[in-house]
Amino acid sequence: MATTAVTPTTTPEVVTGEPTGGQPVALTPSAITKVKEIMATQTPVPAGLRIGVVGGGCSGFQYSMSFENQSGMMDKVYKFDDLKVFVDATSAMYLKNCTVDYVETLEAAGFKFENAAVKSTCGCGSSFSV
Repeated sequence: MATTAVTPTTTPEVVTGEPTGGQPVALTPSAITKVKEIMATQTPVPAGLRIGVVGGGCSGFQYSMSFENQSGMMDKVYKFDDLKVFVDATSAMYLKNCTVDYVETLEAAGFKFENAAVKSTCGCGSSFSV
């Protein structure tokens, strides 16, 4: 069973049964709710959400989010409430202590990554360097 922390993020349950060695990523309750809403509109409903870091952009790295039907061989699977999140080992290094939030403002709405390890971002804000 997943545990809910008093802080605004939820601590994941590791489905793989392996020790985490530190939580690679946290999702706020609003991010979890929005992901579940989007997943419910997909046919067929995906098994979970992949969060990762890929090379690219003007600063070197970009965050990626996509729906997956199953985890990969090298993934660790974390459970936030009943939402499965797949993270590969390489991405986990860059996502450590990263929080994903869903933010709605008058100007825009979307997922926001807060990562203390980021040294700089590009002018457009779509990529980062560590």
